Amino acid sequence: MKSIIVRFAPSPTGDLHVGGIRTALFNWLFAKNKKGKFILRIEDTDELRSSKTFIKSIIDALLWLELKWDNNKIFFQMQHKDMYIKFANLLIDKDLAYPCYCSKKEIEILKKESIASKTPFKYNKKCSNLSLLQRKQLETSGKKSVLRLRVPNTGSTSFEDSIRGKIIFENSSFDDFIILKPNGIPTYNFACVIDDHIMKISHVLRGDDHISNTPKQIFIYKAFNWEIPKFAHMSMILGKDGARLSKRHSHISVLNYRKEGFLAETILNYLALLGWSTEDSQQIFTIDELKRKFSLNKCSSSPAIFDPVKLLWLNSEKIRLKTPEQLCRLFIDWLNYNGNLKLIKDWDYELLTKAIELEHSKIKVLKDILYLVDFFFVTDSELNYSLSEYKIEYSETINILNFVLVKLVVLNNFSAIVIEQCLRNLSKLSGKKSSNIFHVVRFAISGKIKGPSLFHMMEIMGKHKVIARIKFFLKKASKYERKK
Repeated sequence: MKSIIVRFAPSPTGDLHVGGIRTALFNWLFAKNKKGKFILRIEDTDELRSSKTFIKSIIDALLWLELKWDNNKIFFQMQHKDMYIKFANLLIDKDLAYPCYCSKKEIEILKKESIASKTPFKYNKKCSNLSLLQRKQLETSGKKSVLRLRVPNTGSTSFEDSIRGKIIFENSSFDDFIILKPNGIPTYNFACVIDDHIMKISHVLRGDDHISNTPKQIFIYKAFNWEIPKFAHMSMILGKDGARLSKRHSHISVLNYRKEGFLAETILNYLALLGWSTEDSQQIFTIDELKRKFSLNKCSSSPAIFDPVKLLWLNSEKIRLKTPEQLCRLFIDWLNYNGNLKLIKDWDYELLTKAIELEHSKIKVLKDILYLVDFFFVTDSELNYSLSEYKIEYSETINILNFVLVKLVVLNNFSAIVIEQCLRNLSKLSGKKSSNIFHVVRFAISGKIKGPSLFHMMEIMGKHKVIARIKFFLKKASKYERKK
């Protein structure tokens, strides 16, 4: 049985977006499921737009998502420019390719003629039968040439797509397309075929925007008499508006999701659902489950809809499956990635873990943790008492806090159960609504009107800090007096 070898071949002309990662993921899962190899290739032949910055972002995204490639090697096309020229010369020797000396101006004239006649543009093969002498004369005069592949004018070219079934193209719809530029740099289709051949790629899994490239690549395979790999073209990803996913759909760059505090496993889980499913419509997967269950015959040819709301829901579900200790580590890693670890440099990690446990159910992304638990760690003077939603009048607030302070000072057991009983008893003794007492205490010690269980919050904060916060608030109370 032939070895399974697949590749992910991004172009470093921009940040790696969710569509690219979906392609990488499906290749990686297919390789893992079949005990094959997953290769990373950087297609950097676009010299003007390719950059080291984008190469780094591609690698960073793959490493964050733990889509590790085999052999720890990365293939860069521009490091093998001489190899493409060598293969191109083989085709020239067999008269399966020829140099074309037509200028850009001449080609533009042909294109305008096609537009005027309302026919698809096809190169007119003007240079296809030049003699060696004519070619030498043109080159001597300073003419630059591209290299074109001879394409058959009749018949059809077909391939069996592992997702879409048989796809057929009429050869007459293609012209003798360019495979080598004047500077010796290969075009996408030519380099792609050469690379896939020397890498012994068995399956080419990619987006459906490459379907039109497939017959051109098959022409090249046949010109060399090479074995053609199996092809599978994944469905396109659309935004909620039904348009193809693009920059206007907000965060399509994968690393932006990392910055926002999404988990790597969430991104992989969600993208796996875009164009693939199981018979039981399972939604939440571990990575091991994905590797075990993935198959091409469960991939759909219908467009997939990228839904940010569902992605956020899935992330919150993944977070709920984490222990507070795991979430604490993930939160620290997230801060470190964003260069914000200094924000919690004085925080007690044991206290942080307890605080995270209190707010576990409210955390949707890692960045939520910062504003959900920060009041545990700031100094009294750093508390921001916002009165925009505060409902209790000034005199009532002061009376309640003075009552509470007297009772809390004498508590020996500062557990949540005892604190709750104490405040409820105070409600009965004072005739004040328990809800008003809870509201005032929460606001005084946290600066918030909403938050985790008040009694557990007070227990974790500790008696000393709770009393200190209430006293601080009472001293500052005159600043927060409100008109009735």
